[in-house]
Amino acid sequence: MKQNLMKSLNRIGLLLAAMFLNLVAFAQDKGLDVNVDINKGGGQWYAHPWAWIIGGAIFILLLVAIVRGGGRTSD
Repeated sequence: MKQNLMKSLNRIGLLLAAMFLNLVAFAQDKGLDVNVDINKGGGQWYAHPWAWIIGGAIFILLLVAIVRGGGRTSD
């Protein structure tokens, strides 16, 4: 009996929470206002993807060189 009551209360609570979240989601709905301005020329160096790719490659090469220890072995 007590388990049935707890199941019912959990279902009612879940239903109320879902209704509240649905209400909040609809309250956030507004018209779409998108303004995209892309400047093709110039810009900062860190805004270009090729700069990040080259920087990442250099970082990986340095990391591998440091981890290997210059290829020395202990004899």
